[in-house]
Amino acid sequence: MVEHVAARTVADQRRVLDYWTPERMAKALPIGLLDVVTGERGLTGQVARLLPDLSGGRSDLAVPRELMGSNRLTGARPDTSTAGSRWMTGGLVSRTTGRVFLTVSGADFVCSASTIRSANRDVVVTAGHCVKDGAGAWAANWTFVPGYGTAGAHPYGKYTARRMFVASPWSRSGDDNYDVGMVVLNTSRGRHVADVVGAQEIAFNTGRGGQVFGFGYPADPPYDGTRLVYCAGRLREDPHRQTRDQGLGCAMTAGSSGGPWMTRFDPATGRGRITSVSSFKYSDDRRTMYGPYFGDVVKALYDNAQRA
Repeated sequence: MVEHVAARTVADQRRVLDYWTPERMAKALPIGLLDVVTGERGLTGQVARLLPDLSGGRSDLAVPRELMGSNRLTGARPDTSTAGSRWMTGGLVSRTTGRVFLTVSGADFVCSASTIRSANRDVVVTAGHCVKDGAGAWAANWTFVPGYGTAGAHPYGKYTARRMFVASPWSRSGDDNYDVGMVVLNTSRGRHVADVVGAQEIAFNTGRGGQVFGFGYPADPPYDGTRLVYCAGRLREDPHRQTRDQGLGCAMTAGSSGGPWMTRFDPATGRGRITSVSSFKYSDDRRTMYGPYFGDVVKALYDNAQRA
C-alpha cells in the first residue's frame, strides 16, 4: 500500500477549491479507458488510458441517444440489462456517486467515484488511475462532487482530498489487477460527506460472476459528463487472461473511470454493495468494461483509509 498526503491545511483546501472555477471544471478532459491488447501489462496500457479522446466526434463506443433516455420517467423501473442508459430513478446512488476533478502533470481531468460506508465517514472509492498515474505522479487538486447534475453542478458541496491510498502493485507498475484508489476527504462546511449524501456498502472476496449495476459520468460522445449513466448485466471473465478483472457489457465512455459496480443492487432504493469500479477497456472490444476484483489487497486499502 502507498499513501499520499493531499490538502490537509485550511489554506491547501481553499487553494484547491479556488482552482476549480466553473470554466476549469467545464474544460477538464475525461481520462481515457483504452488498454492495448498485448502480452504484457503495465506502462503501455497506463499511458494509453491517460490520453483523452480529442476527436470531438462519435467513437465506436457510441450508443444511440434513445438508449440513453430509455427510462423516460423518474420512478420508471430500470433495465436489468443495458449498455449505457441515463439513471433517472433517483435513490441513494444518485447522491453517493459523483464526479472527480483532478490534475495530473499539469492537465485537468475528470473521473467518477462513490462514497462508501467507513468509520471516519470520509472515504470514497475510485479507480487507481484517477488517483495516481501508475508509477508516475499523484493527482493534484483532487475534488469530489457528489450527486453532480442532480440539482445544479454541485448540489451537496465540493470535497477536497486529505489523504490518498493505492495498492503497491498499481504504484509500481500500473498493474490493472489493482486499479483501485481510496481517498479520504476533508469535510465541507464542517460536515462529513457520508453525513450529507449517505454511503454505499462495500464488500470484499465475494463470489465471481453474477448480476452487476455499474454507474458513472461518461463524458466522451455521445455522453457529455453532466448526467449519471448506468450499465447492467452479468459479469464475465477476461477473455485475454491478462488480468483477474471481470467484464461488464457497457458502452460508457471516458469519464466513467472509477464509477462504482454494485451487486445486490436494489433499483427502488438505489442501494447496493460495491465490489468493483470501472477500470479499462481492451482496444479490440470497446463494448466491454473491466473492473478489478476486490480482494484482500483492496480491503487493506479500505481499512487504512477508514482509520485515517
